[in-house]
Amino acid sequence: MVLQRTTLIPAALALTLLAACSGAPRTTFQGYVEGEFVYMASSQPGRLEHLAVTRGQRVERGAPLFTLESIDERAVRDQARQQLAAAEAQLADIETGKRPPEVAVVAAQLTQAEAAARKSALQRDRDEAQYQSGGISREQLEATLAQAASDAAHVSELASQLEVARLPGRAEQLKAQARQVEAARAVLEQADWRLGEKSIAAPSAALVYDTLYREGEWVASGSPVVRLLPPQNIKVRFFVPEPVIGALTAGRKVLLHCDGCAADVPATITFVSNEAEYTPPVIYSNETRGKLVYMIEAHPTPADAVKLHPGQPLEVQLQ
Repeated sequence: MVLQRTTLIPAALALTLLAACSGAPRTTFQGYVEGEFVYMASSQPGRLEHLAVTRGQRVERGAPLFTLESIDERAVRDQARQQLAAAEAQLADIETGKRPPEVAVVAAQLTQAEAAARKSALQRDRDEAQYQSGGISREQLEATLAQAASDAAHVSELASQLEVARLPGRAEQLKAQARQVEAARAVLEQADWRLGEKSIAAPSAALVYDTLYREGEWVASGSPVVRLLPPQNIKVRFFVPEPVIGALTAGRKVLLHCDGCAADVPATITFVSNEAEYTPPVIYSNETRGKLVYMIEAHPTPADAVKLHPGQPLEVQLQ
């Protein structure tokens, strides 16, 4: 009877009993799938104007996720653009000096003053000759000389004014206005950034695991609206006993077996914990060491990760 019952034991169970009797180390362990979610939020508050995705949808990198109301941000951006344009126009005006009509007025005044100076110079020459012959008094000659000198000085003054009118603004004035332009440009960049924060896109290809708001609801700054699960953020956790931990290192290959999977999924160990779990609160001994387990993490490739689901139990086989 005993021999007959022994022959009825399944082959897999017989192999397991044989391995247990022979002391062979285990190579298969229980594990589960875990996902590291990416919570997409805006740094700016606002009413949810448009939710572009639904739960369970897969999106590519750069795909729009949601948009918040941005009336105020657009107005601020437009105002910043106008202020920058005004600052740049003022800088250009300072760099070019006076306007052409203003320069033309000074040039005309100079032409008129030069004609008056020539007339005064001729009168001076005549009066000097008349004075030598006794035809005019000393007082009349002095008056003529003074007028000629005044007209010549007026020409010099207007010539200097014309030269200054053609010059750009002073160096310090130019520097101050250039800084005004830089400040206006920085305000515009800040306004553009705030407006951009009202429309959030996917940072990478991912599964839309959940949506946390509905259109029309108010969203506070920093509150997640969409929860994403990129395939590279899917990992497997399993625990191994203390006798096995020494043989495991990052980079070792494992196979993942799950119910309903068409085939086993390969994965690579990426993390080996240095801390024991479920450690009994006593001094280690040969009897208690077998109760120590260590957490191991493994990542499948992104192409295989989409086959797994967070919370899913599976078996991990060491390679």
